[in-house]
Amino acid sequence: MHLSGIDRANMAADGCIFHRTLTRSRPAPNQASSSSPVVCRESLHVVDIRRYSRDPASAIYFPQAVLSGEDLYDVTLTDGDCRLQVTLDPGLNRLVERRVLKPGSALRNAAFIPALSAQLPECPGASADRDSYRMVSVQVDDEEEEEGVRRSEADWDSLPWFGPSEPAGALLPLRASRSVFLPLWNNVDYSGEEWTEAPPTDSLEEEEDEEEEEEGRQPSVTVSELRERFLSSHRGVSRGAIQHQLIVRIINKSHLMYYGRTDRNCECPYKAVLQACDRTGSVCVVLWNSVCVSWYRRLELGDIISLRRFRVKQHYQAEVDDIEISVNSRNPAAQLCVVSESSVSPESVPPAPSHSFYNSKEFQECRHGSLCDVIGLLTFAGRSERVRNKDGRGAGLLEYRWLRLEDGSSEQPIMVKLFSTSQPETQLKLHPLSVVVCTRLRPVTTHQNPAWLYLTNTTYTQVYCTGQGHHPRMSYRRLQPVRSFLQWLRGQEDQQVLSRALIGGFFIFPPPPVSLETLMRERRGEIGFLQGAELQRELERLCYRERRTFCLQSTVSMVTYSCTGEEDRCLFWTDRPSPSPRPPSFKAPPSSPFCPTSPSSSLSASTPRPAGAPRRSGRRRKLLMPETPSKRRPLLAVQPEPNRTEILFEASMEFVVPAGEEDEDDDEDDDDDSSSYATALPPTFSPVATETLPLRFDYSHREEQAAAMAMGGGASAESFGSAPKDYYTVRLRALSDGLTIDAVFLPHLSSSSHRHANTWTSILSQGAFSSHTPPPSPADLIAMAPQLANQRLVCVLEACHLGGARTELVLSRGFHLKD
Repeated sequence: MHLSGIDRANMAADGCIFHRTLTRSRPAPNQASSSSPVVCRESLHVVDIRRYSRDPASAIYFPQAVLSGEDLYDVTLTDGDCRLQVTLDPGLNRLVERRVLKPGSALRNAAFIPALSAQLPECPGASADRDSYRMVSVQVDDEEEEEGVRRSEADWDSLPWFGPSEPAGALLPLRASRSVFLPLWNNVDYSGEEWTEAPPTDSLEEEEDEEEEEEGRQPSVTVSELRERFLSSHRGVSRGAIQHQLIVRIINKSHLMYYGRTDRNCECPYKAVLQACDRTGSVCVVLWNSVCVSWYRRLELGDIISLRRFRVKQHYQAEVDDIEISVNSRNPAAQLCVVSESSVSPESVPPAPSHSFYNSKEFQECRHGSLCDVIGLLTFAGRSERVRNKDGRGAGLLEYRWLRLEDGSSEQPIMVKLFSTSQPETQLKLHPLSVVVCTRLRPVTTHQNPAWLYLTNTTYTQVYCTGQGHHPRMSYRRLQPVRSFLQWLRGQEDQQVLSRALIGGFFIFPPPPVSLETLMRERRGEIGFLQGAELQRELERLCYRERRTFCLQSTVSMVTYSCTGEEDRCLFWTDRPSPSPRPPSFKAPPSSPFCPTSPSSSLSASTPRPAGAPRRSGRRRKLLMPETPSKRRPLLAVQPEPNRTEILFEASMEFVVPAGEEDEDDDEDDDDDSSSYATALPPTFSPVATETLPLRFDYSHREEQAAAMAMGGGASAESFGSAPKDYYTVRLRALSDGLTIDAVFLPHLSSSSHRHANTWTSILSQGAFSSHTPPPSPADLIAMAPQLANQRLVCVLEACHLGGARTELVLSRGFHLKD
């Protein structure tokens, strides 16, 4: 017997937690809604969280709240029997921004207040015949593993909705007149099933296509004619819709641009810019509002499109007088369709897009302001992080990741700082051993070393990679630079590439300055030293995966060397200062999601000793294991996977090239340094976060690893082995207020190009061991740690919030302060 969602909801009503709890809050007929919250004492779970920007009417739904930010969140909850969509009170937004509240979270003591009954008619989830609630307080349980099992066993998306009626169609925002949701972590990507790759159905367009497909399609107006008529004082063309057919090819495609504002009403505040051309010239085609939802994913670089019923306007960004074509869903409703090249008459076929490919040898000479296209083999894919936009607004957090591409033309890889490109599915699949093409990048140089050149986005940057069907349909596969790269690719062996392939982990590029003078010059003398308590407050302000750099004057009170999972067996040195007035103690805040203590950083006033442990005497003491090796290998030499040659071959086949010769397998096995170090009574410190150390790339689990590096996926990285398993922890005592801070130090993840002695002073200032001499063993480095006693340092700290109560703090540089 088939049951509708309403029937199932009614059958579950007696045992439904929502029914037992929320019916108490329903007002009687002709009675105003109660403002007293009703508390659900039983456990609930988060199914989904959706973000949107508020509008001018949003404030009436939160009469007691201070709406300081732009975002609102709707949360879908389940009690195991039904689902309920509620609005999160703006005072709880930080739970989402710090990723304390997330899909799968278990909730207790959730308090709800009934919302106004008269809601926006565009929102089926908040219609007059449905109950609407606001969650004003909640306690989030930290049950990662247990809830992960529950989530996989429960098909929450199939549960009925609580209430007398099901939502009509897709869910819409409850507290703003918006027709689509925003992605949780940036404003550039799209989010939701409404953004489809299938073109919208239009009977008139389909009939027109069938009639004109049989004979050569010809435009009735050209780009040059539109421009001439508009700019030659015939401005009347802008007041009416152009009914003529324009046929152009897309030669560049911008990322989505969200322009929603809290003081403006606009249901779908999006726009996207297409640079298009015909045989007479090029023009910007601007897609507005719901046209973006219907067409953005459908349109690709190289597509030929037919346009009717559009407007011609002044191009507002052009340096000289120029036009742009405005395509909207109303006033008038534009007609847009993609046509095949074979359906266009040969004399009217627009020219193909042009590309400017640079290899790793050539792009070092790329001039400032020029645009580059690159193709390469991806050997390192960084984790997704966010950086605050220059305007400082919370909505201005920009998501990015680092890519390292190799193309064989030089020993220098191509470094790309890739921001969001409105291609979330593509960026989610970026992993090592993919062949990646990035278009319309711009070069960025540094003053301290011009060789540290990297590429980053422009408005029109797009990324394409193997495994998603991009390359076979792109015209660049026929170009000579691409063919030269493919020739090099065929000579590579899977095993050799796998041995150096990494994914995720802490990464910094370009390297920071190696002297305090250069650091001050780059910052124009304004380093901005923080006190320990100020640093703690800044860490608490960080949003999820937000990356920031801080400077602190401090001394070193402890150095430890340990391996992941064996933190109780470590090498360490600690400084025991002479008796002095006790520094101010940092009192941890009450149990809350904003405590900065984490697996990668902790703030404390003292190091606790294990109960019953004897008190150690002496100012400094080092504990070493006799078996400590005197030398160590570079730890980024990754043990190869079993020999394969088909991975790169399959990648090259997407470019339709002849099969290359079989590569001989090279059976090489790296020894694993499994040495461990034991000490008695090790100091207490937090272990490194799983997201901090890069992972060995495992091709058989490539999708799982790529998802673990994406926003919201860091916790799943625990199931994979990191490339280096060891790390150093440095305990810093702020000179200003005595607050102590633990920071991870990773000198073995990179090598300094400068020749220097491997003393603590030089290693801290370089952030790495010297590449010209063998690195010191961990035992030797810990033995040299007394050099740090009473040394005042300027420490450069890289902070990244990893979600919940975890904040990564990495010491990238430490400069000795001379008297």
